[in-house]
Amino acid sequence: KNLSTMLSERLEQLPISSIRKLLPHATSAKAQGVKVFHLNIGDPDIPTPVEMIDVLRNWENPVIRYAPSRGDPGFLDATKDYYHSLGHTFVEETDMIVSVGGSEALQWTMFGVANPGEEIIVFEPYYSNYNSIAVATGVTLVPVETTIETGFHLPSREAILAKIGPKTRAILYTNPGNPTGTNYTKDEIELLVSIAKEKKLFLVSDEPYREYVFDGEQVSLLSYMKEIPEYAILLDTVSKRWALCGARIGIFLSLNKSLIAATMRLAMARLSAGLIDQSVAAALCKVPKSYLEGVVQEYKQRRDLLHEGLKEIPGIFAPKPEGAFYMMVSLPVDNAETFAKFLLETYRNDKNETLMLAPGGGFYANEEKGINQVRIAYILNQDDLRSCLQILRDGLAQYNALKQ
Repeated sequence: KNLSTMLSERLEQLPISSIRKLLPHATSAKAQGVKVFHLNIGDPDIPTPVEMIDVLRNWENPVIRYAPSRGDPGFLDATKDYYHSLGHTFVEETDMIVSVGGSEALQWTMFGVANPGEEIIVFEPYYSNYNSIAVATGVTLVPVETTIETGFHLPSREAILAKIGPKTRAILYTNPGNPTGTNYTKDEIELLVSIAKEKKLFLVSDEPYREYVFDGEQVSLLSYMKEIPEYAILLDTVSKRWALCGARIGIFLSLNKSLIAATMRLAMARLSAGLIDQSVAAALCKVPKSYLEGVVQEYKQRRDLLHEGLKEIPGIFAPKPEGAFYMMVSLPVDNAETFAKFLLETYRNDKNETLMLAPGGGFYANEEKGINQVRIAYILNQDDLRSCLQILRDGLAQYNALKQ
């Protein structure tokens, strides 16, 4: 047998991340001395709170041991206090399990709520790594379409119910959204709660960007947990909120005691999340409110700058996102992935710079739906964003001129 025939079908079927698939092209450009502006991935450039960095600077423990499988008590206590500060005083340490990033919490969720071949409802476009985790766990994602014309807000109750069948086990959504930046309204969240209750489905809310809301208020599933305690699951992470993407710490939270007990078996099977990571994250209780207030204001300014700049480029359409730090953008091109490769392989401005985007097709079950869309993560400073807008404008002109 050769190696390819020895690999499992699951591994062969795993899709490549649309966020990272063009990285070899970016790496090649950089090797040629080109500066590449990365708007393809949500890796914030804003400094991590000094209170967290100080934990690393002052580390004195001579032995770095395993943390408990549920999580380090100091981090769990700090996280409980965080939820209490938001008004959700019912949350206890025993309702939570610390995961290795939000991605592991997603893996636990798909593994725990559905058998292979069963279905989870998602709202398209959705976070592209949902696809990889679904394939790995044998779960089928059933997309409910939302459109760029409506700012990717939820469709009608009837449109959602039409996708629910005998194999449906859960509804999964992100709020505010990745890749859309859409912030669901109270009516939209209550619609999902109502459907979950009526159909006896798990309702899973992925909330890494809870504080990053620029228009309206974020409505958390935490506000409805006591209404549907057996069905509600909250997925959370410290990565975006406190610029801690490299500290791989997430949270799996539910009031369903049976689900928590069963998921603990998964947590024990992988031993623990990192002790140092959790110790750093536990300093969240020391971070002043002014930190997040400043970060939210900065992202709002970046969103406004980017959105206004995009409106000035002929042929582009982009709804103004209400939250997170992402924007789905429709480009005047035949194929957004081909255009993204063109930027990395061919286009250079007079400063030998170019731009990396995430092709939109990877955020859809049917990639054709996003064939002329890209996701932009506005995680660069405002001067760099201005440079990126000019690169995008010039790059589109050059690309389309070559196509004629």
